[in-house]
Amino acid sequence: MLRIHFTAADIVRIRFAPRPAPLQELHAALTTAVARRGGPLFAQWGGRVLRSLPAAAGALADLVPAGRPPSFLDVLGDTMADGFGKIRTAGPGVVRSELERVYGSMAAPRWIRGLHAGDETAWRTLHRAQQAAYETVLAPVWPVVQDLHRAEFTRYALTVAEHGVAAALTALAPGSRFHEGVWRWPGAAPARDVCLYGRGLVLLPTFHPEGPLLQDVPGRSAVLTYPAGPGLPPTAGRAVVQVEALAAVLGRTRLDALRLLAEPHTTTSLARALRVSNATASSHAAALRSAGLATTTRTGRSVTHRRTALGTLVAGAGPP
Repeated sequence: MLRIHFTAADIVRIRFAPRPAPLQELHAALTTAVARRGGPLFAQWGGRVLRSLPAAAGALADLVPAGRPPSFLDVLGDTMADGFGKIRTAGPGVVRSELERVYGSMAAPRWIRGLHAGDETAWRTLHRAQQAAYETVLAPVWPVVQDLHRAEFTRYALTVAEHGVAAALTALAPGSRFHEGVWRWPGAAPARDVCLYGRGLVLLPTFHPEGPLLQDVPGRSAVLTYPAGPGLPPTAGRAVVQVEALAAVLGRTRLDALRLLAEPHTTTSLARALRVSNATASSHAAALRSAGLATTTRTGRSVTHRRTALGTLVAGAGPP
């Protein structure tokens, strides 16, 4: 069980990361792929991801010889470049102690020893590996991650406004409890107690089934990365659901509507294109909207529908 201890000062310093952090999401995706977490669909996705990684990304495996990544990799940053810049500012003592921790008595590869010594070639190897993995695993679906993050941000803000901070925290993790200043996450491993001592907490959702992960660096706000909702639809640059299977789930007409909404449509123009009534077109748009696949905006008496980034990912599904 993970137990996070709050003071009154910590409660007022809880923040929700305003944007997703690509390096954190990348690490969660790779951990999910390696561990084959998230059920059969994610297990299949994980196999494809690992097979599709370019050779340059292979260096990342050297950083987790026993499945325990060094803590200096866990940084927040709005872009890959920003994140890597923050990794690079890690002090030599932190880098050395963390690499010694993850390797223990095992012999480290030469380039890892270069990180110890501050060798720029070794740091460029790490940067290239992270960038290559990002381009393969996350870049194709990054707009979807951004949309999901905005939705999670909004959900948290509304829960805080309506029910308070404690309710919002426990809503992030079904089964967790907040009582007398302690937030308890059952089942989180390894078991640990973390006291914030007024440093506050940053909440960062991830959309791969990995977590919770608590970064607890002295002198900084703690950062809790937690799995949000059902997660990102498993992809490796292409959808895993075949078109016919998708049509069976959505229905052929609704799938056609989703594809048409690549461009904005009023209810009337959508009905005309689908050759259905306005009421039926409105019903299809409402179903797509409730699934997060489309949005609707109103101007006067007119409404306009358009698909979201998630809808674009789903609509583009083809045979794997």
